[in-house]
Amino acid sequence: MGTEKIRCAWTGNNEFNNVYHDKEWGVPIHDDKKLFEFLILDAFQAGLSWLTILKKRENFRKAFDGFNAEKIAKYNQTKIDELLNNEGIIRNKLKINAAVTNAKAFLEVKKEFGSFDKYIWQFVDYNTITNKWKTIKEVPASRKESDSMSKDLKKRGFKFVGTTICYAFMQAAGLVNDHTTDCFRYSEIDFD
Repeated sequence: MGTEKIRCAWTGNNEFNNVYHDKEWGVPIHDDKKLFEFLILDAFQAGLSWLTILKKRENFRKAFDGFNAEKIAKYNQTKIDELLNNEGIIRNKLKINAAVTNAKAFLEVKKEFGSFDKYIWQFVDYNTITNKWKTIKEVPASRKESDSMSKDLKKRGFKFVGTTICYAFMQAAGLVNDHTTDCFRYSEIDFD
């Protein structure tokens, strides 16, 4: 009789969620392209389930040129209209326009800081914050670091970067380890 892995309750034991949870969620990311991908996907996730985004992730990658910020920053109305007609992604005009706006702002941050990684990790003092939540109910929707991140991103012209979206981004990109303590991934990515 094999033992089942204990995962964070939010996965609901869904295969898409399990793979994402086991391989990506909470793993510290320092690659600018990957950080940009999570920033864009978290903006599209606003008001929707993460599972919806995961199921469409490959479609997003194709539609948004592999999350190449330089290309996205140059999208014109023809390309935006093409995206609005793409049934494989979330066809929300505000979110699609925000992706273009965010690509431009992302490139400005890279120019100023040398990398987006250097900029975004400053909000957690360049170290993953490791929490010790016993249950999913204890996990907050935001914290002071996501408040600061949101405020600064907005000041730099980013859209769809409220504190809750920023906190989801922090969780996804490993700026915070919010795996519950009973989850098998908790200690695997615990750097304390």
